[in-house]
Amino acid sequence: MARIGVFVCHCGENIGRTVDASAVAEALRSHPGVAHAEDYRYMCSDPGQTLVREAIAANRLTGVVVAACSPHMHERTFRKVASAAGLNPFLCEMANIREQCSWIHDDREQATRKATAITRTLVEKVKANAPLDTIRIPIERRALVIGGGIAGIQAALDLADGGAEVVLVEKESSIGGHMSQLSETFPTLDCSQCILTPRMVEVAQHPRIRLYAYSEVEEVSGYIGNFEVKVRRKARSSTRRCATGAAPARRRARTARCRANSSAAWGNGPRSRCRSRRRSRTCRCSTARGAHGSWHCARGSRRRSAGSVPRPARAARSTSARKTGS
Repeated sequence: MARIGVFVCHCGENIGRTVDASAVAEALRSHPGVAHAEDYRYMCSDPGQTLVREAIAANRLTGVVVAACSPHMHERTFRKVASAAGLNPFLCEMANIREQCSWIHDDREQATRKATAITRTLVEKVKANAPLDTIRIPIERRALVIGGGIAGIQAALDLADGGAEVVLVEKESSIGGHMSQLSETFPTLDCSQCILTPRMVEVAQHPRIRLYAYSEVEEVSGYIGNFEVKVRRKARSSTRRCATGAAPARRRARTARCRANSSAAWGNGPRSRCRSRRRSRTCRCSTARGAHGSWHCARGSRRRSAGSVPRPARAARSTSARKTGS
């Protein structure tokens, strides 16, 4: 059977001005599972802690609820008191009746009812709590800093100077953030680059900082001290490669030349539309398609009728050219 102790703090005038702490303690005495309830002006003081410690031992309490200020301020304090009295520290809870009650109400009666309800809730929570033990686990001394602005840069440098390995991830291609876009900074009116660029260089040269620019965090898993993070690095460049056989065939088609020199070539060859840079003309090339890879001819020959032969002038020029070449 649960034996819960409830301790209500006046917190000077912070709580006592709007909450009747004595009435809250009196209401909790009749709550199921509560074996002891009292109020004190400053429960966090040394006499107040002593009062809690003695009540745990005298009443054989199995749980403690302290109705006072925020747990962020004194939860650790009262858990140490519970541990010193032989009670598991995780069976001690705090009911926040200052920030969540007395500071936001003016009506004393309404605030007292609300403080009583908050404290009852924590009593039920302690009943369901289980004793826990603290454990120590190994951690890897590495830190992830997301964002390469001036704040991220300074955080990475401070961590690295403290001896931790740092991974700095920035989604843009360069660190610096919005500060690099400013001309002057307040209050000294120094140029932003005079402040920022030395730190940027220091990040790049620091032996314990690994920079991932143009990257983004995709997934985070794990827990405090042992996180696992997946970082996606974006492509920085691309290489243009031709598909095997496709692009070379197109090049062969563009650079194909008609090699037909006989008169039969002009009279018997299939017609094809010439796509050379010259004026579009008609060619009767008898060369097979497989030889050139295309029916297009870049020679740009003149239109000739079927069965015609080359002009004598052209033949003469060809003869003289061959003779000159020889």
